[in-house]
Amino acid sequence: MTKPSLPDLLHAAVSAVGGTERPGQVAMAEAVAEAIDDNSHRLIQAGTGTGKSLGYLVPALAHGERVVVATATLALQRQLVERDLPRTVDALHPQLRRRPQFAMLKGRSNYLCLHRLHEGAPQDEEDGLFDQFESAAPTSKLGQDLLRMRDWADETETGDRDDLTPGVSDKAWSQISVSSRECLGATKCAYGAECFAEAARERAKLADVVVTNHALLAIDAIEGAPVLPQHEVLIVDEAHELVSRVTGVATGELTPGQVNRAVKRAAKLVDEKTADSLQTASESFERVMELALPGRLEQVPEDLGYALMSLRDAARNVISAIGATRDKSVQDEDAVRKQALAAVESIHGVAERITNGSEYDVVWYERHDRFGATLRVAPLSVSGLLREKLFEDRSVVLTSATLKLGGDFNGVAASLGLSPEGVEGDDVPVWRGLDVGSPFDYPKQGILYVAKHLATPGREGTRGDMMDELAELIEAAGGRTLGLFSSMRGAKAAAEELRGRLDNPILLQGEETLGELIKSFAADPKTCLFGTLSLWQGVDVPGPSCQLVVMDRIPFPRPDDPLMSARQKSVEEHGGNGFMAVAATHAALLMAQGAGRLVRASGDRGVVAVLDPRLATARYGSFLRATLPDFWYTTDRNQVRRSLAAIDATAKADGA
Repeated sequence: MTKPSLPDLLHAAVSAVGGTERPGQVAMAEAVAEAIDDNSHRLIQAGTGTGKSLGYLVPALAHGERVVVATATLALQRQLVERDLPRTVDALHPQLRRRPQFAMLKGRSNYLCLHRLHEGAPQDEEDGLFDQFESAAPTSKLGQDLLRMRDWADETETGDRDDLTPGVSDKAWSQISVSSRECLGATKCAYGAECFAEAARERAKLADVVVTNHALLAIDAIEGAPVLPQHEVLIVDEAHELVSRVTGVATGELTPGQVNRAVKRAAKLVDEKTADSLQTASESFERVMELALPGRLEQVPEDLGYALMSLRDAARNVISAIGATRDKSVQDEDAVRKQALAAVESIHGVAERITNGSEYDVVWYERHDRFGATLRVAPLSVSGLLREKLFEDRSVVLTSATLKLGGDFNGVAASLGLSPEGVEGDDVPVWRGLDVGSPFDYPKQGILYVAKHLATPGREGTRGDMMDELAELIEAAGGRTLGLFSSMRGAKAAAEELRGRLDNPILLQGEETLGELIKSFAADPKTCLFGTLSLWQGVDVPGPSCQLVVMDRIPFPRPDDPLMSARQKSVEEHGGNGFMAVAATHAALLMAQGAGRLVRASGDRGVVAVLDPRLATARYGSFLRATLPDFWYTTDRNQVRRSLAAIDATAKADGA
């Protein structure tokens, strides 16, 4: 039987989802197939509207080897498993003569734990051991959520938190879920045979395509114990997010509250002397943390060093003692022991990591008004880890709408541990970059306006001229504005100021769930939506409700961000340009994502307005502009108002 051709398969899949074939999608599918065939790696930039999901799914399914697809967002995971994969498999089945299986796999804490549901969560000592369903007042929100989850447990087939609608708070979910460290293990658990997390793992072992998230991919790479099944091909979608997700997984933290909880959990399982030593270490750590000032610790201060060594040693003794004790008087002993062990092991691990001290780690204090001080440790870079763990023994395809920063792929490639494109050597992963473009006509569909006449934004204080400019732009646009701010304080200040000035409704992130805010924004063209980081990447509102995207300033990392400033300093010490490699690259990525909110469909028209003159005047401005879609560029404020008014008039004439 002749093997079906890739163009035929792609055509069948695109027809099945009701889409149109695009040259960029075809080029992408061919590049993915080539990478799989010759066991090499690809970085593929595919603009919004390319149809990149099918661009990688079709060649992956056609190849027949097991594929892991890792995405950053829940929305894309669901889209793949609920829409794209079922339709694609159905469409390809007649030509492939087989029906590839697919499954979703997440971390254990995303699944309902039947043991915890039925036996109750082991509580801290002062609360006693009780059934959380009995103790939460049925009239409280927590009590209602717990009762609803108990009913849901009887009908769900997956136990997946994301299948529970409406959702519940993290606090409610924590009552019926466990981390992988707290899990008793299927063989020791009375509910092991029915376990939702184990069932998801079994489905993944049998599947041809496993859809997971960046965090689980990072855990699989970092912790050494394989979580994902063996696979020959890895596709990382939304790959611009990968480094920050891996950094997040590789970051450890210690707080006095966390240590106190561990002490209480361990106290009932070990002898008094062992428990007291951990209690004493906990108290000395708490005293040090009360005086902690936010910022990087280039060297661990002596008092903190002693406190951490005491914690490390006391935690190690508790871990040994917990493993050796048996106490049948403790209700649900195995679960209590497992939870206590998980809490103490976490403290031991972080205390030991900071005490050992590595030139490749960054240590810092953070302070929160409500929660007090936190001690954090994160890797200076994850590039070496990714190079070693990601690119060996499999073909890797990384794709996103934003991978070329400043005009080439090398910046993103370096953050992933890859050498510049074209460099070859014995231990150098070979990769090629491909930009398949976008189906949109950016110069005709959008304008990039830089408000060159405004004052350069300072670190503090309100920007009166910026507020005036923003108000005028919104009035010209008739509302229809997504305001992207580099800080929550800036978003709040703008919302408060403009609610007093304009008749347009202004929605503010945090005043309602993100989903509800986006729904309200999309439903009423006069409405504006202001917010910060998650809006820069998470909004998909095609059509006339979003015709003006405003960025208040270039989103450089804060100068006092300990991890970013340490990374910048490290680049400089190695002879590089730290500002361009770290701060400008960070800003370019966010700005490209933010500007991508404007044109989501072929009929969209509008303006991206950057209220920071440095984009036009600073030397790095051209680097940042080269990362943005190829919009028509202007600094003429009158021209942009006329354009916005014309776009608004056209939308109104069309009934929007």
